[in-house]
Amino acid sequence: MNQPSPDRYARQRQFARIGHDGQHRIEQSDVAVLGCGALGTVAAELLCRAGVGRIRIIDRDVVEWTNLQRQSLFDCDDARAGVSKADAACRRLRQINDLVELVPEVIDLNAGNIERVLSGTDLVIDATDNFPIRFLVNDWALSTGTAWVHGGCVGAAGQVRLFDGSAGPCFRCLVPDLPPPGIIDTCDTAGVIGSATHAIASLQVTEAIKWISANRQFVSDQVLAIDFWNNKIRQIDLTPSLSPHCIACVQRNFEFLRGDKFAAGDAAMCGRNAVQISPPQQGVSIDLEQMAGRWQAVGSVQSTRFFVRLHFDESTHLTLFRDGRAVVQGTDDVARARSLVDRFVGT
Repeated sequence: MNQPSPDRYARQRQFARIGHDGQHRIEQSDVAVLGCGALGTVAAELLCRAGVGRIRIIDRDVVEWTNLQRQSLFDCDDARAGVSKADAACRRLRQINDLVELVPEVIDLNAGNIERVLSGTDLVIDATDNFPIRFLVNDWALSTGTAWVHGGCVGAAGQVRLFDGSAGPCFRCLVPDLPPPGIIDTCDTAGVIGSATHAIASLQVTEAIKWISANRQFVSDQVLAIDFWNNKIRQIDLTPSLSPHCIACVQRNFEFLRGDKFAAGDAAMCGRNAVQISPPQQGVSIDLEQMAGRWQAVGSVQSTRFFVRLHFDESTHLTLFRDGRAVVQGTDDVARARSLVDRFVGT
C-alpha cells in the first residue's frame, strides 16, 4: 500500500514561479469561496488540491438534480437527499485533501453578516451569479483592502478579473449600477455548459494562486472575456479613468455594505407558506412579456397584464409583478425563496 507522501504538492512546487516559498504561502492562506455552484465547486476543488490552508465555502442552497450536469463535487446521493451544498462540498473535499481546513457556512450572505463571515480571509472567489452580492463584496473588499476574483458564466461565455481591494479600479467601475431585474440572463433561464464553467473557474483559481503565492505582478489588470462556443477571446482594459467618479473606489461610499441598497431586497412572509422578495432597487419596471418568453422553457407560465407566474410544480410557483416584487408560493424558507428569485429573475 502506498503511504501518504509529505510532498503531495511536488509538481506544483516544481513550477518555478511558485517554488518552495510560494507553496508555503499557499498553505498559509485563507480563501473564501462565495457560492458553491458551477464555478464554486470547481474553484474549491482546485484550491483544495493546491493546498490552500483554510477554505471557507459559503452557500445557502441545497443540491438539486439539475446541478449535477456541471457542479463537480456533488453526486446522485446528494441530490436525492437534498443536502446543503456547502456541507456536501466540504465532506467531499476532505476526502481529496485532509490537510486542508474546510469550513462550511450555510447562510444567506448580507450586509449584516459579511464582516463576520469573511473576516480574516486573504482572498475571496466570487462564484455567486448575483449582482447585489457582488456589489456588497466589492464594498467590503475596498473597506478592508482584501482581494477578490470576479467570475461569471452563462450559456457558453464568461469573464474573469481579480480586484485587489485597493483604491481602484473596482467592480463598480466595470458595472456602475445594478442591472434591472430580468435583464441579465441566468443559468436557469439561458442554460449553461459545464465545460465553460469549469474553464472560467480554473481561470479564477489561477489568478487567486498568483495572488496568494506572492506572484502579484503576473495578475492581469484586464477583464478576460471568453465566448467558448464562437471561439472568441477579448481582453478589456479597466483603468481608473474609466470611472473617475466611481461611488465605491473613488468616493468611498459603501452603500451596499451599509445596507442602504441591500435593504430594498428584504424578504417578508406573505400569507401562508409564501415569501415576498422586494427588488434590490426602487423604481424598476419589469417587461413581463419578455420575462414570460424567457420562462417558457423552464416550466408552465401564466401571464396577465399585472404579473407573470412560473409554476415549478403543483404547490410551488413564483409570481413576478411589474414593480419587481416577487412572491414565492409553496415555501416559508426565506433563503430558498431568495434563491429561486435570483435564479429565475436575476437581480
